[in-house]
Amino acid sequence: MQNKYDVIIVGASNAGGLAAVGALQRKAKVLVIDKAKNAGFLYRDTIASIGSKAQKNAGLKIDKMKLLNYLTAFAQGHVDQRLLKTWMDHSAEPVDWIDENILQPKGAYMKATTDAHYESLINTSFPTGNEVTNSKGDYWEWNYGNWLLEKLKDLGVDFAWQTKLEHLIKQDGRIVGLEVQDQKDNSIHKLYAKKGVILCTGGYGSNSALMQKWNPQGLRTNAYSDSQRDDGSGLMAAIEVGAEKDDQPASIVFDRAAIPVGTNVNDFYRIDTTPPNDPGYLWLGSYPFLKVNLNGERFMNESQPYQFDMNGSSLQPGSVEVTIWSEDTMQEKVLKKFHTLGCSRLGFPGIYKASEARKEVQDRIKDGLVKKANTIDDLAKQLHLPVDNLKKSITRYNQICQDGNDSDFGKEQYRLYPVNNGPYYGAWLSGRLLATLDGLRVNTKMQVLNKQGQIIPGLYAAGNCSGGFFWGSYPDRVPGLTASHAQTFGMLAGRYAVEN
Repeated sequence: MQNKYDVIIVGASNAGGLAAVGALQRKAKVLVIDKAKNAGFLYRDTIASIGSKAQKNAGLKIDKMKLLNYLTAFAQGHVDQRLLKTWMDHSAEPVDWIDENILQPKGAYMKATTDAHYESLINTSFPTGNEVTNSKGDYWEWNYGNWLLEKLKDLGVDFAWQTKLEHLIKQDGRIVGLEVQDQKDNSIHKLYAKKGVILCTGGYGSNSALMQKWNPQGLRTNAYSDSQRDDGSGLMAAIEVGAEKDDQPASIVFDRAAIPVGTNVNDFYRIDTTPPNDPGYLWLGSYPFLKVNLNGERFMNESQPYQFDMNGSSLQPGSVEVTIWSEDTMQEKVLKKFHTLGCSRLGFPGIYKASEARKEVQDRIKDGLVKKANTIDDLAKQLHLPVDNLKKSITRYNQICQDGNDSDFGKEQYRLYPVNNGPYYGAWLSGRLLATLDGLRVNTKMQVLNKQGQIIPGLYAAGNCSGGFFWGSYPDRVPGLTASHAQTFGMLAGRYAVEN
């Protein structure tokens, strides 16, 4: 590794890898640093786009303006529509590049997901997902991130692993390099970039102090952070040199965190080491089964985006919810009827088969996180719920399912399934924070802006450490959007850093 490059990229995951691709497309000499030993496992297998070759081959067309206005409405206008438009116009480029240069030479390929069924406003969805599909065509290709990094190395990109950003170097108002720490011996070094430094360092979900400062609600709605790398170091380094950050939080959350019965969620926040160890993971938490509060009362339409679910439960006693289901609910034919999107769906391109979901439930029973009982009375006792209230809620819910009309909260008919015929199951649920998404303000060339909205020359950002694209809750009915946002803006940042 030398100490002078055209472009230095901080972070080797989705945004960083594609930033290197973009810089290579403009003939730059590139260094990628990362504080970890590797990042290949972090590359996501569902990548959104509009107009990828895979989507065109599938005859799929997505209305850009409808999606633009949906995303803006979802964020209540707290987004820069120019960034949304930039993503739409370029989102197919990284998908096609990965397909042609990384996947197909290995026998894998991109497959467009064409179905995004919905029947209600709250679940409005778009078929944006491209699935990174293995050579057998039956599951994701988990290894493609390592393939991509090897390809970049073959193309001449230098990598410095276990190298952590400490500070950016600013001279005459321009970012010209960075100070880094070698994680092996703690030595400090200076690296210089002639064209620009690109921050692809992710968010701050594993930094409890920054969570308390920037996203205290996230500490209430999440029991686990699945983003152990996200310490906020890139954000802090940029703010140190005058960068402006989104002033309101944004995040992506799964409603799949089973927690011990009786847990005080307000002081339960664990930094997970994912993958492969995911304590408390309960895939069925994202299925719209009956959900009640700690008073045993149903309080919402369970069929809604993952994070909306957690937002609603945060207003309930203890800031948790309890999901209730029965044995026959876990049949494959029943789970298929729910037709969820993204990784929660049954079978590829989802995570699990019904048999795997049942095994996970058994594992959570062994952990003590899922409770099983032959009667509702016993289940209520194990879950610390008022027996009479839970019985009333289940009786009412079963009647709604029999009528095929949720006159209480409006859940779609095809997602109404009764809690009949024990054994019965239940679990306390909280959220899993995948990533924070409020980041540094950037323009459409991915240049980082200061508090006056002026560019900081030589500094770029992409991925979850860049802002202006998300606000509040993540729109998970647009499958693959975070990965695509990272990869698309990463590729653009690499190009623009060289051109500017």
